[in-house]
Amino acid sequence: MTVPRASMQNASLGAHYVVHIPEPDDFAFWRERARGLIQCDVPPDRVSWVEPGGTGDLFAQEGPSRGERRLPVPPESPHEVRASKRFMQLARKAALHSDPSRFGLLYRMLWRLQSNPRAMEDKADPDVRRIEELDKAVRRDAHKMHAFVRFREVRTEDGGEHYVAWFEPDHHIVRAEAGFFMRRFANMNWSILTPKGCIHWDGETMRESGPARRSDAPGGDPVEELWRSYYASIFNPARLKVGAMLSEMPRKYWKNLPEAALIPDLIAGAQAREAQMVDHGATDMGEKPETLDKVGEAIAKCRACPIGELENRAVMGEGPRSAPLMIVGEQPGDQEDVTGRPFVGPAGQLLDEYLQRAGIDRGGTYVTNAVKHFKYVPRGKRRLHQSPAAKEIDTCRWWLEAERDLVKPRVILALGASAARGLLGRTVSISKVRGQAMPLEGGAELWVTAHPSYLLRLDGEARERQAALFEADLAAVKERLTELEA
Repeated sequence: MTVPRASMQNASLGAHYVVHIPEPDDFAFWRERARGLIQCDVPPDRVSWVEPGGTGDLFAQEGPSRGERRLPVPPESPHEVRASKRFMQLARKAALHSDPSRFGLLYRMLWRLQSNPRAMEDKADPDVRRIEELDKAVRRDAHKMHAFVRFREVRTEDGGEHYVAWFEPDHHIVRAEAGFFMRRFANMNWSILTPKGCIHWDGETMRESGPARRSDAPGGDPVEELWRSYYASIFNPARLKVGAMLSEMPRKYWKNLPEAALIPDLIAGAQAREAQMVDHGATDMGEKPETLDKVGEAIAKCRACPIGELENRAVMGEGPRSAPLMIVGEQPGDQEDVTGRPFVGPAGQLLDEYLQRAGIDRGGTYVTNAVKHFKYVPRGKRRLHQSPAAKEIDTCRWWLEAERDLVKPRVILALGASAARGLLGRTVSISKVRGQAMPLEGGAELWVTAHPSYLLRLDGEARERQAALFEADLAAVKERLTELEA
């Protein structure tokens, strides 16, 4: 490792220094000590950083002769310490992480910045990547604290209102996030109790106290019923994605959330509620057209949902009247809307490439979309794609079923979750249903895979992985078509 200065005139050669951090979140203390050590040219391998309660540092247990009070004193005219703006932004958050090696990592990076001011720009550098990981974990923990702190009302001895919340952070974020809650609940008297320390606000002053236990917090109050009613009212079964929900609301927080008790029943009843919503929102579309041409004429006039009111054109499916395979996408894109034909844009070109690899003739396939009009929002001269809502897909399902009744394909391939919903009337997880045939009314089989536009949004290993799955799905469909034609 490069030493920024040849001399160590203010440090003892061979000495090992121990810095005791007074508080595990005291970034200002670390910054001050780190600056002085850099100015004394003390390399990272000669410094140990110990936070309160820290263990495993042999030198820290050898008494004050190796302790902080013997840190070298910077010269009267110390050299400037270099630290990029990006490093300082990341270091402030990374210092709050619970990793006991974080202060040593930050000092090593600061040391390297003295000889290479652009070191933070190397995304492949292990130290840079680790600091970014710590920063991300701390910001995520803070986000969870903002979202999952639930105050419960208690009465003080003089009959006043006080609100108390219990939270279990992964990192040392409590004091750093005090300002957020002070601004948000400025007119309340509240306390947030955690195993890593507590904060208290009385409307004027913020106080701190030591760690608390779960039993120190109240168990419940009448406000919890309001939380439960609110959560139940905003729960949308048509948008339920259990994996994404667990990612945003990990189970570890459930025990402190009054509304969490509703989650298992809401998930269990989601499909039934979704079906009720579809029935309730059903629109009388009249008699189904008897030919594909009449379907095309009808959808051109359709204004049953807001998408039809936009400046766009209806894009009818195309392909042989008796094609054995029907491919269903989500909706026309910008280029499809301009040309009036399905799958002619970048996603369509990628689909053609994979169809050719699988040995599927697009010319012998009926290609259409679950939603017949292009949904977008204007941005200057551009039109930005917007995903159709569940109700819009359900409304357009009438036209998709009309096409299906007339073409009578033996196999239907749905590209993406919206297309699958257009055929099933309910939302499914692609990862759970891909690679297998799903029977439909009328005897056809439904196969579900990702939409090719999804592949276009990926890169690197993620794209390679999803492309392999997409290719395998199309190969399975081709194999099934061959079996049915035999």
